[in-house]
Amino acid sequence: MSNALFDLSSRVAIVTGSSRGLGQYMARALAIAGADLVLTSRDRTRLLPFETEIKALGRRAVSLELDVRQRESIDKMTAAAEAVFGHVDILVNNAGSNVRKPALEVTWEDWNLVLDTNLRGSFFVSQAVARGMIARRYGRIINIGSVTSVAGYAGLAAYGASRGGIRQLTMSLADDWGQYGVTVNCLAPGWFQTEQNKVLYENTEWVEYLCDRIPLKRTGQPRDLDGAVVFLAAESSRYVTGQTLLVDGGISTGATRALPGAGRASGKPSAEPR
Repeated sequence: MSNALFDLSSRVAIVTGSSRGLGQYMARALAIAGADLVLTSRDRTRLLPFETEIKALGRRAVSLELDVRQRESIDKMTAAAEAVFGHVDILVNNAGSNVRKPALEVTWEDWNLVLDTNLRGSFFVSQAVARGMIARRYGRIINIGSVTSVAGYAGLAAYGASRGGIRQLTMSLADDWGQYGVTVNCLAPGWFQTEQNKVLYENTEWVEYLCDRIPLKRTGQPRDLDGAVVFLAAESSRYVTGQTLLVDGGISTGATRALPGAGRASGKPSAEPR
């Protein structure tokens, strides 16, 4: 199989929320595959060390301020990215937030924070960037979902609603923009340790419980998303759109033992940090 199917040379990718964690890993994978990068964060200064790292790989990179909850910020970032590189080929909608609370304790403000960031933000960033993609009749939009796009978890009402919405939004935009050569897909990670949830992984009993429910018997590791994000960004996925690709170790299969004691992991599972 030709490496050209996964070669991102001459492509320009925006990765929102790329100052740390999942967004930074995916941005790095795209750069290794050849893409130049637009890195974004609400605090631009937090991006500068990573920008230096990307440039050391021989790629061009620029760090831009972006608050996905503010329309003016989205428009300013998009204009700046196109001014620097002339075009944008790939968008990874990664910027996100979460509030973990029992449903009865979720406030109006909690709900708005999560939905405005994860769902509304992804839509309006996509809209702004897609205008240029449609004019050039080429684009790859990758919305970041979650296993909560397809499964419900107590304590994640707002987050699950936002990620379920991302899955539906992906299908709608794929239908809207496919005629212009723009594909839109959802990359949905399972349980990965990030800055947002690292306190959970300090509870070894909970980690063992979680890993026991994952067919591969471990949580996600940093490089587990590399192949998926490059695939969705490259020529390899040219006939794939409107889809949700779960990278979750299989937990979305249901992960409930049908036989008592069956399928238990041997030894003590480990939670690898992202």
